[in-house]
Amino acid sequence: MEQLLDGFATALTPTHLLFAAIGVLLGTAIGVLPGIGPAMAVALLLPVTYGMEPTGAFIMFAGIYYGGMFGGSTTSILLNTPGESAAVVTAFEGNPMARKGRGAQALAAAAIGHFTGGIIGTMLIVLLAPFVAKHAVDIGAPDLFAIMVLAFIAVTSVLGSSRVRGVASLLIGLTIGLVGLDEMTGQQRLTFGSLHLADGIDVIVVAVALFAVGEALWVAAHLRRKPFVPIPVGRPWLSKADLKRTWKPWLRGPAIGFPFGAIPAGGAEIPTFLSYVTEKRLSKHKDEFGKGAIEGVAGPESTASASAAGTLVTMLTLGLPTTATAAVMLAAFQTYGIQPGPLLFQREAGLVWALIASLFIGLTLLLVLNLPLAPLWAKLLRIPRPYLYAGILFFASVGAYAVNADIFDLLLMFVIGVLGFAMRRYGLPVLPAIIGVILGPAAEQQMRRSLQLSDGSLTGLVNSPMAIVVYVIVLLIVFFPLIRRFLPSPTPPAAPTPEREKIDA
Repeated sequence: MEQLLDGFATALTPTHLLFAAIGVLLGTAIGVLPGIGPAMAVALLLPVTYGMEPTGAFIMFAGIYYGGMFGGSTTSILLNTPGESAAVVTAFEGNPMARKGRGAQALAAAAIGHFTGGIIGTMLIVLLAPFVAKHAVDIGAPDLFAIMVLAFIAVTSVLGSSRVRGVASLLIGLTIGLVGLDEMTGQQRLTFGSLHLADGIDVIVVAVALFAVGEALWVAAHLRRKPFVPIPVGRPWLSKADLKRTWKPWLRGPAIGFPFGAIPAGGAEIPTFLSYVTEKRLSKHKDEFGKGAIEGVAGPESTASASAAGTLVTMLTLGLPTTATAAVMLAAFQTYGIQPGPLLFQREAGLVWALIASLFIGLTLLLVLNLPLAPLWAKLLRIPRPYLYAGILFFASVGAYAVNADIFDLLLMFVIGVLGFAMRRYGLPVLPAIIGVILGPAAEQQMRRSLQLSDGSLTGLVNSPMAIVVYVIVLLIVFFPLIRRFLPSPTPPAAPTPEREKIDA
């Protein structure tokens, strides 16, 4: 606690406060652009900080980290265009809320959820970093593969009008995820001889294409059928009913997000999907999911923010980056001649605790700056649809091109966008496809590692207690609808009718 107070004394100097504010504003502004997430923001700004002292540079990076994540959520809610993979699930409920004129409430729920998850996650960094890092290393390939299978099954079972459509969408995503070189053998898969596809298809290109381009084509196809009606901005604050529905998801988020963030090879994708599934299972308003349930925004946002804090645990204590942003920050540490690892808290205690203190400050600044701006952001939806979606396509193209600075990515984005339009036309949910793209390659890698360790025996996939427990949960999810048919359902007694009374007499 003394070291944390010393960290606050360092981070609260006027210069470092200015760096934190600049980081938050830059991160939010860049995060709003589709395809340019916090990782790219930190990478772009890394050369700018070469002349700065390390503490100030990392305080600015902390602001960019959380600001970029919130910016990605803003475009997910308002424009159905995720700024980064961690914000994908937010679009599923946030955008329908915005279409109903509740964009300001969705942004407020996201901002407070982001703040709550980040604050609790940062407190857990202070209290549990050594303990979590010690046990996270023990989680092996079979456990990670089982968790990813759970994510696949859970999301395909709760999304869409039928499980068949959910599985079909997941298979589309897994197929896209296979494109590129096999990481273990180096063989090309589904590249059709194109060198452009050898590195695979970036998940941001796929997400922007399926969400933004697919949505723009769908709106264009129906533009003349429905007259344009400006979407009302609505009240900027959450009502008592909204707070009653969101406070539990805000507090549940860190319980899901932080442990997953601390797992090596983890990240925010799996926990945000699982948070969404959890909130749908526990909600008293299940019929609103898919149509704008505020729990589907509050829970995943809190989870993503806590997961971001969890990734810093493994990055600082083990030197293992579990996300692209953590990898860029690791490179920044090394640029300053600092090697994260078990001895970092001893050798660079002042820097580490100033960084942790700046996380608290950055999150507070993020809430203070963005909560009043929610109605202003929501006014984007009052723009006539032809101009709005033209702008969305422009920024989507900029984001897709910025990923690899390759024209081929633009062509790929529009091809996958047509696929997204077709999925909407035939009722296939988009989210399982995104999950397949994000988690498919990682799941394949963990499965093959497990099989290698067991010399090809399938028992290698279930050789740990954690994996067995996860597979039991998977079986329950899969077979529960079948089991429910055989369970006695309490039926209320039928009201007596005159004919029934005559028969009884």
